[in-house]
Amino acid sequence: MAGNSQRKGAIRKTERKGSEKGSGGQRRRGLAGKKDIPKAEDRTYHAAYKRKKQQERRASGAHDNRAAIRQRHGMDEQVELVVGRNPVIECLHAHVPATALYVAEGTKSDERLAEAVHTCADRGIAVLEVSRQELDRMTGNGMHQGIGLQIPPYQYHQVEDVIERVQADVKPGLIVALDNITDPRNLGAVIRSVAAFGGHGVIIPERRSASVTAVAWRTSAGTAARLPVAKATNMVRALKQLQQAGYQVIGLDAGGDHTLDTYDGTTPVVVVVGSEGKGLSRLVRETCDTILSIPMGGKVESLNASVAAGVVLSEFARQRRIKDSKK
Repeated sequence: MAGNSQRKGAIRKTERKGSEKGSGGQRRRGLAGKKDIPKAEDRTYHAAYKRKKQQERRASGAHDNRAAIRQRHGMDEQVELVVGRNPVIECLHAHVPATALYVAEGTKSDERLAEAVHTCADRGIAVLEVSRQELDRMTGNGMHQGIGLQIPPYQYHQVEDVIERVQADVKPGLIVALDNITDPRNLGAVIRSVAAFGGHGVIIPERRSASVTAVAWRTSAGTAARLPVAKATNMVRALKQLQQAGYQVIGLDAGGDHTLDTYDGTTPVVVVVGSEGKGLSRLVRETCDTILSIPMGGKVESLNASVAAGVVLSEFARQRRIKDSKK
């Protein structure tokens, strides 16, 4: 039999001919992804690419138009516009240092609009009529109700200014410090609550914090003009400075040493409010003399920062009124 020869020098064959298992790596190579495949939005022939370019042109054009309009009206990029009839009226009542009033053409007049125009005319504030589309571009949205009040950049105070303001008042100091608050609406609401409940000022960090923008002006309803807002280069250092001035620094957080029902808020106090998500930063929390929690029922675990500040300020104001009535 072939391959089984017994003669000297013969070799027995052990390998068999025929197909073997597997594809020799062809399937593996076929399943492997191709290298350097661009995203759909980066392929010039793809619809996603055309949509991306169209959005970029729109965004660029809107920014350029807005910048050109603001430049045409002599508006610096840092100048803010407070929009809406009630916020504008409240800012004028609070004597916010306004520089111009913009009114959209064809805006239906009412008592608030007439009051705003007359007040600005009496104070020598320029009243300018612009098209509605132009006011849309100046403000960046169409929720202006046909009116916008131009105000210069906010002039921040120093922490020392807030302390001096308290010293000039016979009432114990009541200050709110904000930590990790990045929403200007929360900042504006806190400013409004501090002013409403007899507080003396608000302190915000210089970095990673909301600023007094047009949104904050609107939410504060103009009270930012009456209440000093100080910027602290280092919040921990500012809190220690207030402690040296005789203040108790309390931080709002769950599981505190005290609850709002057990804490005496009639002494000079600084209420430190953190964000709803992150809460107080570690160093700020360690600097606080006391951690205070707000008793809550139901399944609610936390409150919005501005709401929490308002609740605490309202309770402290109540305690102080009771104390004053007993004198």
